[in-house]
Amino acid sequence: MVSESLFSRLYKKYNSVNLVLRIVIGIILGVILAIFAPDFKFIKMIGELFIGALKGIAPILVFVLVISSLAQGQVKKDGKDGRFKVVILLYLVSTFLASCAAVVASFIFPLTLTLSAKSADFSSAPANLSDIVHNLLVNIVSNPITSLSAGNYLGILFWAIVFGFAMKNIAAADTKNFLSDVAKSASDVVCKIINFAPFGIMGLVFGAVSSSGAEIFGEYGKLILLLAFCMLFVYFISNPIIVFIVTRKNPYPLILKCLKESGITAFFTRSSAANIPVNMALCEELGLDKDMYSISIPLGATINMSGAAVTITIMTLAAVHTLGIDVSFATAIILGVLASFAACGASGVAGGSLLLIPLACSLFGISNDIAIQVVGVGFIIGVLQDSFETALNSSSDVIFTAAAEYRKIRKETS
Repeated sequence: MVSESLFSRLYKKYNSVNLVLRIVIGIILGVILAIFAPDFKFIKMIGELFIGALKGIAPILVFVLVISSLAQGQVKKDGKDGRFKVVILLYLVSTFLASCAAVVASFIFPLTLTLSAKSADFSSAPANLSDIVHNLLVNIVSNPITSLSAGNYLGILFWAIVFGFAMKNIAAADTKNFLSDVAKSASDVVCKIINFAPFGIMGLVFGAVSSSGAEIFGEYGKLILLLAFCMLFVYFISNPIIVFIVTRKNPYPLILKCLKESGITAFFTRSSAANIPVNMALCEELGLDKDMYSISIPLGATINMSGAAVTITIMTLAAVHTLGIDVSFATAIILGVLASFAACGASGVAGGSLLLIPLACSLFGISNDIAIQVVGVGFIIGVLQDSFETALNSSSDVIFTAAAEYRKIRKETS
């Protein structure tokens, strides 16, 4: 009884420390142990257990989240001015353009990753666009149970969409509530796994440094810089162009205000859901229609995922370059479309976009074992990656909500 009480107190103390700080401590400990105690191989096993847990839950998470979302998705009817449709279109266009920017950046600055299974057999990797399309079609219609067990995310996504739309039309309210509970339970399991990410990351860093040396951090630094560059490009170049086309006015006053009032807060909270009240208050300050932003802001926290599209695209192409898979630019654009769609389904937990990397990797025939290692790299750099991603995602919700409102005002005055 005493030991249980002590464990409970230690666990509460552990949870009272900010996750980002815990991850930083885990990275530091991993480096120190790799340098001074490289023979402690059991530390590397902790990282393998963390990756194994992610590998086990990720297919289930994607499957139940998509089914639940589609089964219960009820979009309110749009008004005569069509603002709601405009906001959704802006969300989708910006996400796609973000993935395209990531594709271009990855071709200009190709990066590789250090993966333990780099020497594995990749003979199944497609060699050209026709192979990509063939694999796409074959994997999509694969048996759903087999897809779940094998980590075939294309099949998982396809059957989740099929079941989701079927459930929406015929399932009873209790069934939909059950699906919602299952989805929330899966997300909660992911949260609990991620809560122990500092230990897993310590093991991953230990394994990387002990095998490749401290120069591994040069590789991670380049990856962070590329991700940050793409997200800043989207925020200060791509999004303003979209806003200008819609509003026909200088977009930067709105862009900078949203960065100051929403983006900075989201950078530190690293949660689009937690930033919803901040965005709602900002919309009120901007004088926007409450009936509009009360819908578009929560919706944006779910489907407006430009940062997630950048992360998925860059991490996937880094894996592709690492494995030496020859990818044409046209094939990479197909990846951009898939990454945009996948990003819209990113779970609301920290690092949720990383769990969708295997879905994008499957497009190139990359095995789930390799893809999950890429996810592990994502968690190592996630202290900064997730902050930039959330800041871009959340602040853009207000930007495009306001743009749709300003578009309406411009049409009325003209």
